[in-house]
Amino acid sequence: MNELVPISHWSALLLGLFTLFTSLGELRRPGHWQKLLDEITRSPALQLLTAMIEFPVGVAIWFLNPWPSPDWLSRVMNVIGVLMGAEALLILAIPDRYLGVWIRRFSPLSRVWAWISAAFGLALIAAALINR
Repeated sequence: MNELVPISHWSALLLGLFTLFTSLGELRRPGHWQKLLDEITRSPALQLLTAMIEFPVGVAIWFLNPWPSPDWLSRVMNVIGVLMGAEALLILAIPDRYLGVWIRRFSPLSRVWAWISAAFGLALIAAALINR
């Protein structure tokens, strides 16, 4: 059981850092995420590449953080991994519809989404560092 705790902490810390710094990039250069989504929407190759990266990362997070764990952070990371894997499959199966939903939701609120993502990243980092 104890050997699972560091995995959930590392998963949360690394994903939190990635999310936080990605958010800071959008806040520094507003419209960057919109351009990225537009490019992925137009390119089947980028859709495949996105799914090829997101699926194994999500599945790895899912497998390394088992649900039946006394560590709540492990269960949270398990759910995040499942959602990442599911998103990758949606990008492969119905990219036009799935990405279209995000573009409609994202476009008018890019700064709000960036702040929400930054807060989520900070929460993951804090959970990883505090929950030792």
